[in-house]
Amino acid sequence: MGKKQNKVWLIYAYHRDTGEIAASNRRFAVWGKRDLKTALKLKKRIKGRGITYDRIATDDWNSFLIAFAEDCHDVGKEHTIGIEGNNCRLRHRVRRAFRLTCCFSKKLYNRLKAFDMAFFYINYGFV
Repeated sequence: MGKKQNKVWLIYAYHRDTGEIAASNRRFAVWGKRDLKTALKLKKRIKGRGITYDRIATDDWNSFLIAFAEDCHDVGKEHTIGIEGNNCRLRHRVRRAFRLTCCFSKKLYNRLKAFDMAFFYINYGFV
């Protein structure tokens, strides 16, 4: 997990109005490389769950531009301010979990569980 070639990204759905992370329990989250395959996997997971949306907002990441090309798509930092703040909060929450356990496991399963806990705390107001 610490080596750069093993780096994985968390790509998830976020409801802009409510601030809810739709990735809780990894239903709408995708772990993978920062590529088109991962963006398409996220779109498939969202659509497969029957989730509908009027618009999607992303940064200028080429994989998102291709994956969500046929959707009503808002691109730019002015549209992603909410999720950027949420990413900061998520990083803070997860790092705290890693830091508070002096012998935190390097196993991916345990790290995913730490993210699940962070999603729960953010979504249910324990921030």
